[in-house]
Amino acid sequence: MTSTTTTAPETQECVRLAAKAALDRKAVDLRILDLEPVSDFTDYFMVCSATNDRQVQAIASSIEKVLRPLKVRPMHIEGLKNAQWVLLDYGTFLVHIFDHERRKFYGLERLWADAADVTDELCQ
Repeated sequence: MTSTTTTAPETQECVRLAAKAALDRKAVDLRILDLEPVSDFTDYFMVCSATNDRQVQAIASSIEKVLRPLKVRPMHIEGLKNAQWVLLDYGTFLVHIFDHERRKFYGLERLWADAADVTDELCQ
């Protein structure tokens, strides 16, 4: 599927790098949703799961570490201490790292069902 997004290539590259960092830390069921056509607050959601709180934290840390040399830092971080659902807000994209129970309960993919799944396109 080819995206018709007008998002800056830099944002897409950051999302790619974040996805790779998450997958390198064994993130489960990673999905990237293109929110630009259906939302005015961000362009992408990256959603993934982890098997325990330490892995949630490791995924978040890995994403931050990979993006830091590009001078890309989260504007806001939530949930890192409890590590059941961590949100990394990079402005043009949001990273959600869940434990399995929270991901199932909140169902972000269901809430944003109108957004195109661009996982295959951005995780090559």
